[in-house]
Amino acid sequence: MNLDLGSLFGGGNPPLIGVDISTSSVRLVELSQAGKEGWRLERYAAEPLPRGAVVDGNIENMEQVVDTLRRVWKKSGTRAKLAALGMPPASVITKKIVLPAGMAEDQLEVQVESEASQYIPFALDEVSLDFDVIGPAPNSPDDIEVMLAASRREKVEDRVAIAEASGLKATVMDVESYAARAALDRILMQLPEGGAGQIVALFQIGAQVTHISVLLDGATIYEREQPFGGNSLTQEIVRSYGMAFDEAESRKKSGELPDNYTADILTPFLESAALEVTRAIQFFYTSTPYTRVDQLFLAGGCALIPGLLDIVAARSKISSTVISPFKGMQLGPGVREQALRAEAPAYLVACGLAMRRFG
Repeated sequence: MNLDLGSLFGGGNPPLIGVDISTSSVRLVELSQAGKEGWRLERYAAEPLPRGAVVDGNIENMEQVVDTLRRVWKKSGTRAKLAALGMPPASVITKKIVLPAGMAEDQLEVQVESEASQYIPFALDEVSLDFDVIGPAPNSPDDIEVMLAASRREKVEDRVAIAEASGLKATVMDVESYAARAALDRILMQLPEGGAGQIVALFQIGAQVTHISVLLDGATIYEREQPFGGNSLTQEIVRSYGMAFDEAESRKKSGELPDNYTADILTPFLESAALEVTRAIQFFYTSTPYTRVDQLFLAGGCALIPGLLDIVAARSKISSTVISPFKGMQLGPGVREQALRAEAPAYLVACGLAMRRFG
């Protein structure tokens, strides 16, 4: 019944690599501890996935994903075989429940299963289920708060099978949005007073989907996904210049495109990206009691598209930054600082997964 991967919430033992399988690529991060409080980025690597290998978080072509993960593992130079993998938020049901305090572990499991059946829209024997005791329930000293997490068993097993076929062992399964939040929390701790009282919005702009999380004092107060991402810019390059998708994607990154690209293609994309961000923030205001955002962070593969940060900051009128999950970390001997700067925002989830080594 329960996940046999350690725990959806449990930490991994060293050495552990974070492996992020997204729609467009596989990314790997290995961290180590440097001193008492410090971290060191030992290795990181990415390889693009063939189109259609992963669609909406579902593994559609196992062989292609396994082949890509093997290449990433080899490219990174790591020897670690234990992996923390992420599940897309849309494929995991999470629910905070309140239960009586003082139960033994086996009683707690029975109670969690019984509660879970109320929230999960499919049979429990088709589900991988896990839970984490958060602590005493607010305003109720005799109760505890428990976070319940459940996913279709086949979706978890697909990722476990990919790790195994690549020569790795999945020991931790996390939710991608939780992993991103763990990496973000480390950055927020570097702000004055650890960012206390600040309402922070994180926009992870991927290939097809933008994931939005708004946080206050370490807790997520709002979360949603919007169908917008960098593929729309790539597809416009394909349409305008008659290139193959892969060539358009690589030229988008290198900037080797005709003179009219900026005015005719990039600028309209930036306008629509800024509109998506401002709409999402308005939606946050209208659907919650909150009326301000103090800091906006951009992450994901699209965060470094030239001009995006400036237009988002100008339209939203909110202090905006492109996030590097490795900010303040020491760098291992194989890490090139200049290359890292250009790629870091895409590694937020992989970094958060790698942090589970010490979680």
